[in-house]
Amino acid sequence: MNSALLISCQELTMKRILVIAGSDSSGGAGLEADQKVIAAHGCYAMTATTALTAQNTQGVYGVHETPPDFVHKQISACVEDIGVDVVKTGMLASAGTVNVVADALRQYSIKLTVVDPVMVATSGAQLLPEDAVKTLCDQLLPNTYIVTPNIPEARLMLEKTGSPPISVQDLDGLKELARAVHELGPKYVLIKGGHLPLTADRKVAGPEDQKSIVANVLYGENLDEAFELEYQQSRNTHGTGCTLASAIACHLAKGAGVTKAVRSACRYVEAGIKTSANLGKGSGPLNHFHSMQSLPFPPGGFVDYLLEREDVKAAWHEYTHHEFVERMGDGTLPPETFKSYMIQDYLYLVHFARANALAGYKAKALEDIADAAAAVTHIRHEIDLHLAECKQFGLSQEALEQYEESQACTAYSRYILDIGQSEDWLALQVSLLPCLLGYSVIARRLQDLQPSLKSPNRYTTWINNYVAEDYTAAVAKGRALIEKHATKQSPSRVDELVAIFIHATKMETGFWSMAAKA
Repeated sequence: MNSALLISCQELTMKRILVIAGSDSSGGAGLEADQKVIAAHGCYAMTATTALTAQNTQGVYGVHETPPDFVHKQISACVEDIGVDVVKTGMLASAGTVNVVADALRQYSIKLTVVDPVMVATSGAQLLPEDAVKTLCDQLLPNTYIVTPNIPEARLMLEKTGSPPISVQDLDGLKELARAVHELGPKYVLIKGGHLPLTADRKVAGPEDQKSIVANVLYGENLDEAFELEYQQSRNTHGTGCTLASAIACHLAKGAGVTKAVRSACRYVEAGIKTSANLGKGSGPLNHFHSMQSLPFPPGGFVDYLLEREDVKAAWHEYTHHEFVERMGDGTLPPETFKSYMIQDYLYLVHFARANALAGYKAKALEDIADAAAAVTHIRHEIDLHLAECKQFGLSQEALEQYEESQACTAYSRYILDIGQSEDWLALQVSLLPCLLGYSVIARRLQDLQPSLKSPNRYTTWINNYVAEDYTAAVAKGRALIEKHATKQSPSRVDELVAIFIHATKMETGFWSMAAKA
């Protein structure tokens, strides 16, 4: 298997989030939003579906509840096989399902739970029967790590448990509401203040007031903190509660403390609203993938992607099918032309070795430094083969070193050295790739042509050198090095690397043209 495709088990380990919630057919909230959030945070999502809904950005038109015993089967199937790091709950639909979830959390001793007590949709639709609200408070909250109600949900929870009502007129009122919900048993409470934006002086904004701040209040033992976000005038807030809770779950799963998890999740939601598209006619969804960068190739597929790009194909074909190459393949290249090429290629290989040595200097990982040293050692071996072939022209190493570099040789070699000086390690490797990979591609194609020739080809030695096992291994090693680092780049950086590859490829073509005209 290509070593570039070998990704360690540690790299593939993903934190596991089990979402117990209802489905949103429009994709903006519920399980659908949860799974987008979890994917965007690099975690693994599992689901236990509590209800199907027929809804869109304008409202909920129907709810079909899942039988509680089947919800339990879904939970057990996930926990007993894949395992769970964090459970996040959303719409639980009925008192029976609330009891099943609470029992399952106790049964499997799940400690990290994020409870989003979904009771009323943004559109105003009732999503949790009133009798189930008290069940949630009595059975689920005492074993909850963090509960994330909005203001109406927090008030309803207090009402159904007989707690005194809390009037929220300012930031202090939000904090008092959080403390009251905390008395119901959860370890932490996050009151979401989006329903009551605040003015600059932290008072609840009236109809005529300037809305400046949205405050989310986190409360727990030795913890009382407000996360203040700039108020955004946006209709795209469908699924913000689901999104926030799932983002918190992901950060907790990755080992963040509750304060950091909430702060990061709030920023994620803020950006999701800010970058949202206007989908639907009502309250539209967030952009859950605002911070994801999608590369146009899979792990281990950068070089293939490179060679298949339309802006690379022409330059690559001109290089690998140059007249000089074709005439080497059929044996019609004049010996003096080949001699001129061998002289300049020797001079170039010295600079090629320098560039690889520079790659070792620029590398930070010991393994990459060792690989650069091995590459220089292999180039030394390649030069020895080169010198042996030059002897047929009466050229010694001392004689070769007396020749002046052609303009093409100077331009190409200084280009890769300049890339090595001005760019990073990967850019240097990409600038070296047309030479490393191209000679292998050319030699293999020419080798396939040899059986059809009517007479022995004087350039067979050159061809054999570049299809030899040691050179093939060097190409595979160089390619694997590039593949290992390519997936860490941004899409814009990939485009920059492509431009370097194209220019270096054109330099290779210029090298052939120089030799052909000699």
